[in-house]
Amino acid sequence: MEDLQRSTGVTLHVRGGEVTIEGDEENATLVDRLLRQMVGMARSGTPIHPGDLLRALEVMRREPRVDLRTLFEDAVVGRTGSGRPIAPRSLAQKYYVDCLRRHDLTFGIGPAGTGKTYLAVAMAVRMLTDKRVRRIILTRPALEAGENLGFLPGTFEEKISPYMRPLYDALHDMLDVQKVLRMMEQGIIEVAPLAYMRGRTLTETFLILDEAQNTTPEQMKMFLTRIGMGTRAVVTGDPSQNDLPAGKRSGLGHAMRVLRGVDGIAFCPFSAVDVMRHQLVQRIVLAYDRDDVRRRGSQPRRHELLGEVNGNSDAGEVPAAEAEIESPGPANGHGH
Repeated sequence: MEDLQRSTGVTLHVRGGEVTIEGDEENATLVDRLLRQMVGMARSGTPIHPGDLLRALEVMRREPRVDLRTLFEDAVVGRTGSGRPIAPRSLAQKYYVDCLRRHDLTFGIGPAGTGKTYLAVAMAVRMLTDKRVRRIILTRPALEAGENLGFLPGTFEEKISPYMRPLYDALHDMLDVQKVLRMMEQGIIEVAPLAYMRGRTLTETFLILDEAQNTTPEQMKMFLTRIGMGTRAVVTGDPSQNDLPAGKRSGLGHAMRVLRGVDGIAFCPFSAVDVMRHQLVQRIVLAYDRDDVRRRGSQPRRHELLGEVNGNSDAGEVPAAEAEIESPGPANGHGH
């Protein structure tokens, strides 16, 4: 109640099962619609989690006539290890999930914590379960390792494991750990550095490239040309979190320019309002964006690079493609 009152300026009074809303007509009407829909979903058995109320409020501000059930009940995976379904929690996530279902290649572009990789892994698990693909391959550039990789103790798998940890975490949230291990032993699930993709043609596979902003244009082209018959590919990344050496082009920014307008490819932009972590993370992302604007002056802002979600799956709708994103150098970027 306190968060809702602070966000809308209304005052809420609760007596038993009755809620009285005081405030200006616009915000009072907004809160009334929000509470009626959320209570209706809760009564029908839809799980409501901390933070969902404010996320739903943001959705209704953007799209006043939205039916929240179309988001919260659109489960990608029915139940996770914690017993809750995985479903979109923002308009951008809903658009992203729809694109993952329809397109052979989808780009999820935006800040950390917006669910780009998590939802992609969820869709991969769903398609594997439905036998629409035969295996899942999760990959990312192990850029931070560099020459230091050889000095780390342990086997090669132990050395690269820290860079693949976010992908393992997502898998383990959706599948039993022992089941994941068995599927990896059988080659049904593979988690590997991007370099392992070279020379392969992958059919009936769900491919996910994470942290794509740390690829070079050559690496990105190599990954995209691995796509074989019956394969679905997803590329995720945040152009503002670039660990490439200063002056080196990002393969993600290059692909956004080169692939604009190509049939079968969707670009899905996310912004700070789509961050699904602690509310503080949204404010942190916005603060860093404002600082970037101050330091870069006339250079494009994040929202100018990524465009706005407009419900159109045409890649040509993303003005970001005009700009190849250069690395800001060591002072600006670290992976998330």
